[in-house]
Amino acid sequence: MSATTMSGFPARDLRVAGQLSRSRKRRNRVAKVLCVVATIIALGFLASIIFTLLRLGIGGLSLTVFTTVTKPAGGNGGLLNPIAGSLIQTAIGALIGTPVGILVGTYLAEYARGSLLGNAVRFVSDVLLSAPSILIGLFVYALLVNGRGYSGIAGSLSLAVIVIPIVVRTTEDMLRLIPISLREAAVALGAPKWKAIVLICYRAALDGIATGVLLAVARIAGETAPLLFTSLGNDNWSLSLDKPMSSLPLAIYKYAGSPADDWVQLAWVGAMLITFGVLTLNIIARVALRPRR
Repeated sequence: MSATTMSGFPARDLRVAGQLSRSRKRRNRVAKVLCVVATIIALGFLASIIFTLLRLGIGGLSLTVFTTVTKPAGGNGGLLNPIAGSLIQTAIGALIGTPVGILVGTYLAEYARGSLLGNAVRFVSDVLLSAPSILIGLFVYALLVNGRGYSGIAGSLSLAVIVIPIVVRTTEDMLRLIPISLREAAVALGAPKWKAIVLICYRAALDGIATGVLLAVARIAGETAPLLFTSLGNDNWSLSLDKPMSSLPLAIYKYAGSPADDWVQLAWVGAMLITFGVLTLNIIARVALRPRR
């Protein structure tokens, strides 16, 4: 018979339990070390990117960048028209894509669970989410540009198509995380389903939905490929949506490979503006949502 301890458990079982505990602690320490190393590496790459943008871009940052349109090489031009074009097209793309994405995500999470139509919509959304942006640009080119000409509205719609699947996925996932008890409580109080979704589910999932919208805006703010096939770019000042429109990604694409030093400098300034613009947008959203937590 095996010896027993004062606790009543066999000594052999206690030794095995101790060995398992020590093994788990070793694996836990290894996992922690790997997580810390991965975090340091990721932060190192991020810091390196930001430092490079500041080192190469901040020297060309001046009031001229924000008040002067692009000019030929050596003309001391700025980025006024690309900045305005990016803001307009990104804003329109987000304003079109966000409501559509939220409504589709709500349908998938609240009304179409397990249905054939819901599975088909989810499949199409996932395909769009993983599709290269250049294919979306070609699709909008064939639909709106071919035979009609390049335009800012075509570029905005191509960005909206990119926004939709991102918002759909985040909205559906966030709404599925809402406890069913919240919905049951609303129904028990006599609220119709649409009111429970709008007043309870949306408010509970607001942080996640807002994060998805920010991710979508961050992605389309730096998209170049779809704009090459839709808005094309414009070196002249133009805010007309039915004409070619400039944008910061297109200006960076055009100037980065130029032999002119002032154009290369403008490309770095444009990259810095996009990066810190998205960073500022994220900070503002976090600060605005903090009181709710």
